[in-house]
Amino acid sequence: MRIAYRAESLIDAHLVKDALERAEIPAFVSGEYLTGAVGQLPALDYVAVLVPEGSLAAAEQVVREIERSLAEARLALGEADEDPDAPFPVLC
Repeated sequence: MRIAYRAESLIDAHLVKDALERAEIPAFVSGEYLTGAVGQLPALDYVAVLVPEGSLAAAEQVVREIERSLAEARLALGEADEDPDAPFPVLC
């Protein structure tokens, strides 16, 4: 298994895992249970999404698309904080 994505949060890891599985790429969230041990610290370097080595190239494309969607959603959320009438962004 190879790391396809290092997550900023457990939620991000599962979003990526679900997207990979929808693309028929087997995926596993590693370090998921370590987050309880670190409490409120960021999950970075603890949580990763792993895929089989032969699926890594295909997984990288899916991960790039999800990262772009997450970045757009975070940007929209930042703008929504400034505009209370802005609609809530939809991921994917």
